[in-house]
Amino acid sequence: MSDCIFCKIARGEIPSKKVYEDAELFAFHDINPVAPVHFMVIPKLHMASLADADESHAALLGKMLVLAPKLAQQLGLDNGFRTVINTGRGGGQEVFHLHMHIIGGGMIPPMVARS
Repeated sequence: MSDCIFCKIARGEIPSKKVYEDAELFAFHDINPVAPVHFMVIPKLHMASLADADESHAALLGKMLVLAPKLAQQLGLDNGFRTVINTGRGGGQEVFHLHMHIIGGGMIPPMVARS
């Protein structure tokens, strides 16, 4: 998708602080981090959200999940990290290109407040 901001980042048309790149995936630091370490892993293939994934994307999604802890460790997240995939407007997705946030460093609060 030519006007997608994450597609443009993956193609190098918009600068980013790159963490990783291969033929299928691109990882970069979030421009509005919510923790000391906050980066995203995206597929270079444009897919609007996780809701658009099907069996043909299984290997790509698996590769994203296997890559996340490797990059987290390289960035010093030895004590753990959070992975988040917001899906759809109701799930808090703001950029409609599938992306996985990896967040860590310091004490990360619970995602959902428990009563």
